[in-house]
Amino acid sequence: MGLQERVEGFAGVGDDGYRRIRGDIILGALRPGQKLRLEAMREDYGVSVSTLREILSRLTSEGLVVAEGRRGFEVAGISAADLNELGALRLLLECHAIEKSFARGDMEWEGRVVSAHHKLAATERHLGTGKGNPRLWKQYDGEFHHALISNCGSRALLDTHAAVFDRYFRYQILSLNFRGDEPAHQHRQLLDCALARDAARAKSILIAHINGCIAHALATGALA
Repeated sequence: MGLQERVEGFAGVGDDGYRRIRGDIILGALRPGQKLRLEAMREDYGVSVSTLREILSRLTSEGLVVAEGRRGFEVAGISAADLNELGALRLLLECHAIEKSFARGDMEWEGRVVSAHHKLAATERHLGTGKGNPRLWKQYDGEFHHALISNCGSRALLDTHAAVFDRYFRYQILSLNFRGDEPAHQHRQLLDCALARDAARAKSILIAHINGCIAHALATGALA
């Protein structure tokens, strides 16, 4: 399941409200530390206060919202320490999933990886000319990384990775500055590794890629 599907396709308690609130947090429309006032949200999202409480409690369990007891709820804050921890978790899960996915790779999986990279690379080229859409770029970035691990054979691993990735992705949205050709080159290298089934090299590239993304996000001052 790709990022857009996770943002838009959840079912359960207050399906539409949950989808929209979760998406607004991940995509930055609801800012870190923002108070979530139930009456205002009832109007904005078209769900009852009782349903909102259930939705926000669920998002609290996902680490996207903080419950403040009688004071209500607020969007989870951000910090350099949290970003570094999420990056480390992402590397732990994604490196393991890459090894399993590459070992099980077949033509259907290759097709998903190539297709995801094609969209990402096209968006990166447009960004290089100053005409691209940064949010679309980050969406396609998530879809490509998901495609790489999509054949790992473990739904639990994919679900756990998705939860960590979405929290990590929120930081990337808050620092949308395009950092040049290096990420695009690393994405091309990851594609080549996938087609060659070279998991060891892919993991080495991924480590450099994620550490570079974290360093860039911290350097932009977006976490201040």
